[in-house]
Amino acid sequence: MTPANTSNAAAIASKRDKRRQFITPEGVDLELAIASSGLRFAALVIDLTIIVLLLIALTLLTVWMEFGGAGNAAKIIWLLGFFILRTFWFILFELGQRAATPGKRIVGIRVVARDGGRLTADAVIARNLIRELEIFLPLTFLGAGATEDLVGWGTPLAGAAWTLTLGFFLLFNRDRMRMGDLIAGTWVVQAGRARLDRDLGSPSAADEGLRFTDAELGVYGVFELQELERVLRQRELRLIEQVAATIRTKIGRSVHEADEVFLEAYYRQLRARLERGLLFGKRRADKYAKD
Repeated sequence: MTPANTSNAAAIASKRDKRRQFITPEGVDLELAIASSGLRFAALVIDLTIIVLLLIALTLLTVWMEFGGAGNAAKIIWLLGFFILRTFWFILFELGQRAATPGKRIVGIRVVARDGGRLTADAVIARNLIRELEIFLPLTFLGAGATEDLVGWGTPLAGAAWTLTLGFFLLFNRDRMRMGDLIAGTWVVQAGRARLDRDLGSPSAADEGLRFTDAELGVYGVFELQELERVLRQRELRLIEQVAATIRTKIGRSVHEADEVFLEAYYRQLRARLERGLLFGKRRADKYAKD
């Protein structure tokens, strides 16, 4: 084998080593690429940079308020802003639909549940609270102790060792998991950036000959609609075939049309049904919710 072939084989093997497969609750076999440690570090740096810039802006605001005679109020506002940014920045963004902070979105990664289910609030909170133990708490205690001359030269070294040990935990496991990911049951994966060449919501001529009853559309809710849109935007033929087969089995439909045509028609009609339901105050969260 030539050096070039050896290099290509190694690259392919490395790429496959980063991919993970899991079965969703619908029985669909999904394949995701684990985010590299470099991407995760870059996302963290971006998020921390944004947080620091916001704190600088908040500091300038409080200084201006102090000159205006509102010293106590300014201190309270600064402490409240610092607490919210440090505690809820990662949690609130990862609880959103994209499951990613601004830093993660910029580098193209997101958080998912390792069991293939929905990412829960408990998992997001758990993985981010562990970050307090990994980074923020040791640095906070060291900073406070150094300010008041309560720590010796060995304490900063111990704190740095603690932070580095937990912070670099992801370098020593093949799934690139932080301690928080291990405890919360999550992965950080590369987010697909495929675009549609047309709007999924636009009516199609195929819809005229492919209509679904309320009973067929009623088996799914908002969550499944979002997942179906994600599948259509990725445009992976194997995944489209699996999801189409799953839905056909679920609603008892025979195969009479192309999988992508079937899925797009089902997506549009399910979306229209859910939007009509919202007009009457109804919102079906997922397939387990009752109408």
